[in-house]
Parts: sequence; C-alpha cells; structure tokens
Amino acid sequence: MTDHPCAIVILAAGLGTRMKSAMPKAMHRVGGLAMVSHVLNTVRALEPVATVVVVGPDMPDLQEEVAPVGTAEQTDRLGTADAVKAARPLLAEQAAAAESVLIVYGDSPFLSTATLKKMVEARRDGAGVVVLGFEADDPTNYGRLIVDQAGALQAIVEHRDATEEQRAITFCNSGVMAVDATALSGWLDRVDNNNAKGEYYLTDLVAIAREDGRACAAIVAPEAELFGVDSKADLAAAERQYQEMRRAETLDAGVTLLDPDTVWFSHDTVLAPGVEIGRNVVFGPGVTVEAGTEIRDFCHLEGAIVRGGAQIGPFARLRPGTEVGAGARVGNFVEVKNAVLGDGAKANHLSYIGDASIGTKANIGAGTITCNYDGYLKSRTTVGEGAFIGSNTALVAPVTVGEGAIVGAGSTVTQDVDPDAMAVARGSQVSREGAAKRFRDSRQATKAQQKKS
Repeated sequence: MTDHPCAIVILAAGLGTRMKSAMPKAMHRVGGLAMVSHVLNTVRALEPVATVVVVGPDMPDLQEEVAPVGTAEQTDRLGTADAVKAARPLLAEQAAAAESVLIVYGDSPFLSTATLKKMVEARRDGAGVVVLGFEADDPTNYGRLIVDQAGALQAIVEHRDATEEQRAITFCNSGVMAVDATALSGWLDRVDNNNAKGEYYLTDLVAIAREDGRACAAIVAPEAELFGVDSKADLAAAERQYQEMRRAETLDAGVTLLDPDTVWFSHDTVLAPGVEIGRNVVFGPGVTVEAGTEIRDFCHLEGAIVRGGAQIGPFARLRPGTEVGAGARVGNFVEVKNAVLGDGAKANHLSYIGDASIGTKANIGAGTITCNYDGYLKSRTTVGEGAFIGSNTALVAPVTVGEGAIVGAGSTVTQDVDPDAMAVARGSQVSREGAAKRFRDSRQATKAQQKKS
C-alpha cells in the first residue's frame, strides 16, 4: 500500500456498440488477456484498500473474469458520474480508509502503475481532483484541459463547446481521475444532467471542486498509454501496440527474434535470455521457455513448458499440458498435447503425442500416433526410457512400452510391451511373383479398349 491509501473504481459497464459483439467491451482480449484484467493488474500494484468494477446488467462473464474483486451494477448507463455512483455502496463498505479514489476505464489496457502513482502523489499534495491528460496528435473530439501558467487545472472544456482558441489546445482529457475520497460522494450528488444527452459526467467534478475552493491538477501521460478501445479496428490497433511493446521488451531481455514483426506473444509468455525464436511463431497463454532453447519457424505454443536446450519445430504445435524436457526435440508437423517428453527424447516428424509420458532419450518415429480417445474417455500412453517406436505406429491407450523396448514400424500396439522386448503388430506380408506386371497389363488393355469405343 502507498502512504496515501487509495480505492479504485474501474468503469466497465460499456456494451461497446461499435464493437458489434455480444461480449462486453472490457472483456475483449489484448495479448490473450481481457482488457479489464490488464487494468486490474495495473492497479493491483498500488495495493488499494478496495477495488470495485462497475458492470452493466447481465454481464456474468465479466464478473467471473474480475472475481474475487467486487462488482457494482450500473443499471441505466446514464454517464460516467452515474457509473461511479453505482460503486458508492461498496466503496462506503470497503474503503473507509481511502484518501483518494482513482477512477479508471476497463478498456484502457496500457495504463501504467507509474502514471497512477503520479496521480496519487498529486492528490497527496492537496488537489481535490487530479485529471490525467495527454498531448494529442489530433485533439479533435477530445475534451481540452485548460491550465493556468502555474499548471493548475482550471477547467475541462468539451470539443463541441470550445472556442477556436481552446480548440487549438492539444492537452486533452483521458477521463482518468483521482478524487478526494471524503468529498467524492457529495460532489457526485451535485453533478446534473443538463446536457444534450441527459447524462451525468465526471468532468463536472472539476468545476464543482473549484466552486468549493479546491485546487485541481492535471498529470501528463503519453498518448499511447491512454489508448482506449471502442471498435474492432481499435482492438486490432491495441493488439499491434501491445505486440510491439512485448517484442521490444523481449529483445532487450536478451532473446533472439529472427523476425520480430512475425512473433506474437501472450500476456504471460516467459522467455529466458538466450532463447532463439524463428519466424512466424505464436505464443498462446501459459508458455515458459528456458535458456538455450530454439523455437524454429511456424510454431504454435500454448500452455507449455520447454526446458533448456530443447529444439521445437519448424511447424510444431505444443498444446496445453505439454512439457518438453531439456535437450529434447519436437520436429516438423508434430503435435503434442498434455504430454511430457523426457530429457533428450525425440519426436522429429509427423506425429501426434497426446496424453502421454515419453521417457528420457526415447525416440518416436515418423507418423506415430497415441490413440488416446475411445469416443468416451481419454487414456494415457507411457513410453519408457530409451525405447524406440518405429515409424507409422499406433499406440492404443492405455498402453505402456517398457524401457529399452523396440516397436516395429507399422505396428498397432494394444498390449503392454515389456522392457527390452521387441514388439511387431502388423499383418503378414504376402508376395505374388509377377502379379504387379499382370495387373498393369490388364489395366492398360482395359484403358485402350475404352478409348476405342
């Protein structure tokens, strides 16, 4: 907790009509994580005395996403001040010790803890309201922050109400505020809806605070940090911005990216220094890659751990529950799901390894499939240390191949194989002398006859 205790209100009741989606706007994902959860991660570092997320009616998915954080319902969506009013009962119950209330938005995934700390500091210095602003490349349609020569915030003027001189100002309102906790409730009650939309706006708090003789302040943050998502185009732009940030951070951390623009990260991707990542690699949630590992071109990893010195791909897919041991190899067109490959194990070509345990230095031949599903239940395959599975083998689970055992190519294994045994499970080969030539001659004669007729 800071030495200036604060409470957090996250406004996330918006439907996001322009998103053209049944999903609440704040639930859309950037880097594989809901935007509202990005915001929660940011504010959590402040150690607030309370956090309330304001949701709209019928948003159970959003409530589940933010749990165990408390939620308050904004029933009628009558503006931002109305949304904060909806949070008042929970704030009164949980945040009696708060000196400031930080009001942020659930669709702003890039807001930083450092910026919020600056706002808390400005509140501690005595400002009744602190507004977060930015220098806009294009200020059109943004509210302007009017400050005096000393930098004190005098007013927020909406674009439609601004004079030509005020429209020339590029210092714009982000909507994020820090407000005196003891004064907030009374000030909210004084916000009216005498405007074209008949809504209650938080921006009115600045004028109300100044009427009470309280100073107001404005803090500056980079425009990119305050990016808000209102459409699918915005969501795509946010994803691009997030990926660019992660690529830069990853390179700075000592990871090699052969073509950074083609590598895509999740919010929780962990790559150790010394990892090398090829081109067109996608990391879904839950991936950790240890030092000395090479992820080759066109791989997709999700929910997987890759130990040091392993080699993945090209064209490999690691699905949730996968652990690849140190120095192991997962090659081209190999899919691994809920399986552990021991240190030095190899599955180099064209295989599916699902619900399996593959022992240290075992070798899985091309075309091997673990038949893990019988239409009702999943079962597990175990391959012992140093075992060799020949090409085009089907291992029908549940089945165990013992240490050092060999399974002949083309086998369908339905029974356990003892350690150091050799198992061959395939039909007997039959050869008929001259049959191939007789077959060709017969088919060619039939074809020639068809052409004549």
